[in-house]
Amino acid sequence: MSSSRFPIPQGTLDMLILQVLSLDPVHGYGIARRLDQISRAVVKVNQGSLYPALHRLEQKGWVKAEWKQSETGRDARFYSLTASGRKQLAAEKVSWTRLTGAVQLIFNEGSR
Repeated sequence: MSSSRFPIPQGTLDMLILQVLSLDPVHGYGIARRLDQISRAVVKVNQGSLYPALHRLEQKGWVKAEWKQSETGRDARFYSLTASGRKQLAAEKVSWTRLTGAVQLIFNEGSR
């Protein structure tokens, strides 16, 4: 039986995290949960991938983090998008749209 989930292509996780954070600030577990929910359980991110990606995005200045109390009452790092992160997300969306359009053209050519 085939799984409904598949690995995220290299370089895609950062873009997906930026998109989730464009909605509102959220902690790491919340990011993973939202990706799972929005993708209808196709995109599942493990902690071993998520937290290094968040650290990388912070180093690039696209994301900032601050400690806040979560809905469970525990302290958690909440991540939010910076102005630079919003610009990067916009650029990533343009690139992604261009790439997916090109792939679709290639797939369509093969079905003629």
